[in-house]
Amino acid sequence: MSKTKKVETQQELKNQLQEQKNKAKGNNKPSRDSSPQKTVFNYLEKMKPEIERALPRHIGADRMARIAYTTIRANPELMKCSMGSLMGAVMQASAVGLEPNMLGQCYIIPYGDEATFIIGYRGMINLARRSGQIETIYSHVVKENDEFEYEYGLEPDLYHKPAEKDRGKVEGAYMVAKFKDGGYYFECMSSKEILKRKKKSKAAKSKYSPWNDDVGYEEMVKKTVIRHAFKYLPVSIEIMETIEKADEAQKDIEDMEKEDFVTIEPEDSFAKDQE
Repeated sequence: MSKTKKVETQQELKNQLQEQKNKAKGNNKPSRDSSPQKTVFNYLEKMKPEIERALPRHIGADRMARIAYTTIRANPELMKCSMGSLMGAVMQASAVGLEPNMLGQCYIIPYGDEATFIIGYRGMINLARRSGQIETIYSHVVKENDEFEYEYGLEPDLYHKPAEKDRGKVEGAYMVAKFKDGGYYFECMSSKEILKRKKKSKAAKSKYSPWNDDVGYEEMVKKTVIRHAFKYLPVSIEIMETIEKADEAQKDIEDMEKEDFVTIEPEDSFAKDQE
């Protein structure tokens, strides 16, 4: 997705929300159901045209809206987040074509009263493979009792044999990408380097972050080393721009005033089906 298209999408969303606000001012009838669940559902319904424009062709807006609604509704803390941050996170997921909380592709998690979008390990793998030039890409954690050696330079080499029993604590991680033209690239990172990057992420401080459970932690460690290597991989400029501008895209929507978001009456039976 080009930067220009992304800016246009964000502006259209702002315009649509303003239009809804203006309509609400002229309607003095009380809402039939102003529950947070119905409000979230109806904003997703109103945003479907913008979601459709942001999504790659292989995902439909209906599917993305349903997955986003299920993800948000399943976490009571997300329901307390600002509407701007919730819709911003959904738009970010749409822009990269990743489904929230599906097989670890990406996550929408609460951090205070803001919803935060983060890409998972499987999401990074998915994005890298879209270039069509990568045959295989993977990452593994390295633990203190593993046999592990690597060397950069004119003859780079990598050897990793996991311990058969107690592997010990995580010492680092590495990623390997094999290209269709026969070339390859690998990169290694120590736990110290990985944790330095974790500290820069406000989402990592949320108790709902995948960083804060045993399985999710290792997935995020692997994701971090792949993300760091992305600039050396043959991925499209659009994908790189989308990832690098993700924080700006969310901030742009979060900057909307709280009163820009109004309660919308239910208009679709799907909301009832989800109860």
